[in-house]
Amino acid sequence: MKLDPLGKLRDKIDDVDQQLVDLLAQRLALVAEVGDIKSEHGLPIYVPERETAMLEKRREEAESKGVPGDLIEDVLRRVMRESYASEKDSGFKTVKPDLGRIVVIGGAGKLGMLFVRMFRLSGYQVDILEQGDWDNADALFANAGLVVVSVPINLTETIIAKLSRLPKDCVLADITSIKNKPLQAMLNAHQGPVVGLHPMFGPDVGNLAKQVIVCCDGRAKEQYQWLLEQMQIWGARIYDVDAKQHDEAMTLIQALRHFTTFVYGAHLAEENPDIQQLLDLSSPIYRLELAMVGRLFAQDPTLYADIILASDNNVAMIRRYAERFMQAAEMLERNDKQGFIRSFEMVSDWFGDYSTQFLQESRNLLLQANDNRQFFGAES
Repeated sequence: MKLDPLGKLRDKIDDVDQQLVDLLAQRLALVAEVGDIKSEHGLPIYVPERETAMLEKRREEAESKGVPGDLIEDVLRRVMRESYASEKDSGFKTVKPDLGRIVVIGGAGKLGMLFVRMFRLSGYQVDILEQGDWDNADALFANAGLVVVSVPINLTETIIAKLSRLPKDCVLADITSIKNKPLQAMLNAHQGPVVGLHPMFGPDVGNLAKQVIVCCDGRAKEQYQWLLEQMQIWGARIYDVDAKQHDEAMTLIQALRHFTTFVYGAHLAEENPDIQQLLDLSSPIYRLELAMVGRLFAQDPTLYADIILASDNNVAMIRRYAERFMQAAEMLERNDKQGFIRSFEMVSDWFGDYSTQFLQESRNLLLQANDNRQFFGAES
């Protein structure tokens, strides 16, 4: 009988893997205890200074033992993501226990439901107001300390116009992806504290750790400061910005990107290639790009139509992009290789050091994508 030359080593690897599983179980149990303490004392899920210092120390320790620093950081970041998920349902401190009720208009929608859940986990009494509930709206608003508008973009200003009889000290907020017009509408409708919010994430996030929520000040920030603190306890990062500047940035971050993705998807559909073959031929980076296109078309088309059509500035930006696209295509038709290189170098100069930063970040993402595709065995 032929002996397996790797048998003993594989047994040892299995033993080490079991020890890793046991250690991870211990860590998650400790995280659960940490979550209880954070909830009791009102501490945020995500503390960036603590995470950065811990990762730096673990990298140093790993490298001193011949373990690549990137490896231990990758492992710990994945473990921490699971830790944040484990903390999400443990409940959170109520920053303003005397608030009264919270009313979420559109709280049965996907994003509205997420905020309803987070507020309830934080100990607040939350009511949901939907289209068929307006006969009872005055009764719901009577004792409201916070009203959140979470409705489609095209309905936001119409709904806000109905909110002229809120209690004077009630905080009025919206969570739509454009800010200037809704913010002005809220200021016109309500004389109390007003804040415009834009969660930079979708309703499918597992938790709010490290998620960005844009904050556009409307009126009486000191009276809604508790709301920002509550969201920070959830783990969110608050980014303050002027409403007009926000909308200008969203033209590039959201409207233009969604439109170009839409056009690329429409082009693929018209060309009608074999998607599975494209995937089989793709390296991780091209697979990720295709996945990001396909991801868009798995979601609500009305939402993306509203985002793209929310502003005349979006359409103007898309038109300028189309003109530059055609200019680049004409350059290729002329076989102008040197012109392409000059344009490439000009863009590279504009990105500056960010190019190197993005190259490293994308490498990390591609390594994860490569692992997920199981290109290689798991014994190393």
